[in-house]
Amino acid sequence: MVENGSLMLNYKKTIAITGETSRFAKTLKKKFNGKNIKYLNKKDFNILNFSQIDKYLKKKKIKVLVHMAGLSRPLVDHDIEINKSIDLNIIGTCNVVKACKNNNVKLIFFSTSYVYPGTKNHSSEKDSLLPFNNYGWSKLGAESAVHMYKNSLILRLSITEKPFLHKYAFTNVKSNFMFHDDFAKVFHKLINKKGIINVGNKSTTVFDFAKKNNPNVLKKKLNSRFTKQDMDVNKFFKIIK
Repeated sequence: MVENGSLMLNYKKTIAITGETSRFAKTLKKKFNGKNIKYLNKKDFNILNFSQIDKYLKKKKIKVLVHMAGLSRPLVDHDIEINKSIDLNIIGTCNVVKACKNNNVKLIFFSTSYVYPGTKNHSSEKDSLLPFNNYGWSKLGAESAVHMYKNSLILRLSITEKPFLHKYAFTNVKSNFMFHDDFAKVFHKLINKKGIINVGNKSTTVFDFAKKNNPNVLKKKLNSRFTKQDMDVNKFFKIIK
């Protein structure tokens, strides 16, 4: 049912979503809501406090946990504040995995396309992983724990805000950028899936993606060998069609 532009979902299973104040959560809340969907903040659900999150899942009878809380941008923070990156993205996720296992809760984990090497076009879910920055390493560290828990889904995402935030866009970097709003509309179709799914648009350069939304964006080249950051997203498109 659609109400005021939002998808009102009457799931029988109680779904909890971490990272209530994150950029994507704010967008998702407008499209994905209902009486059994709970958005969690740090006060209610501190991912560094295992006892608290374990008790919360049990008390609220959560059946699906969508875990998107953690440290993301700016990416330089993962170089400057390594301890914070490890705590929030790796240790925090490990706590979430253990609590989900204790309470038999389905876990949906938000990872990133940056776990791939960035040197091979159309990386698939079965390809080898080798992050090219610390953010990617922090997410891969988290994925290691999630992989151990079979009642889980890993989403390797390439999503961004609308409008495109930056003055410049790379002409020589291929990616799968998808706007938050577009992903929020189809997210519900992934809830019952397990395994790994690459999430994003069809491959294109960052500049070509950006100029569709912002015709004034300026061209720029990335002086790096990590320019092939796009994924094979055929699995994702088959699910959402």
